[in-house]
Amino acid sequence: MTLRQQPSPEDLAAFRAAIDGTIPLRKADRVSLEAPKPSPRPRQRELDEAAVVAELLHAPVAIDDWLDLGGADSFLRSGLPRSLLRDLRRGRWSIQDHVDLHGLNRHEAHQQVSLFVAAALSAGKRCLRIVHGRGHGSPGRQGILRQLVKAWLLRHQEVLAFCHAPPSDGGDGALWVLLKAGGSRPR
Repeated sequence: MTLRQQPSPEDLAAFRAAIDGTIPLRKADRVSLEAPKPSPRPRQRELDEAAVVAELLHAPVAIDDWLDLGGADSFLRSGLPRSLLRDLRRGRWSIQDHVDLHGLNRHEAHQQVSLFVAAALSAGKRCLRIVHGRGHGSPGRQGILRQLVKAWLLRHQEVLAFCHAPPSDGGDGALWVLLKAGGSRPR
């Protein structure tokens, strides 16, 4: 055990010179180290979910198309024969181009999908694959892009149908998309 020594007169003089002119803090101005910390909130996830809801609410999509889509994994534009979707699911259309959205945020992915569909239409391509992923890297492991890509495709009147790819081609992490015929054909 060590005994505490009294400070020397020189040490006291040096201390008083160092604090000369300072004003003591009032008790109310002191920081409390005992205050509880706020619980963490998944702020980015809340922002993403709010953006999804806002985007879905403001999308110019026909009510029939929304009812057709529901929670389903496929879509067929109203007025078209069911055989068109059946043929797409069975792989009777050959995939002419694809895009992979892994690693993109929702804004980058939206731009990529829009450019991809526009380029495919102008090149006369009819059947596409869009790989959106399953959402395993997303907060809560829920596929935000999976839902958004479907909503974006619904807005394109040139999109006739889409369905999830078979397991060998991406499964529920990818969509096969069928576009209207037209556009400029490659020469």
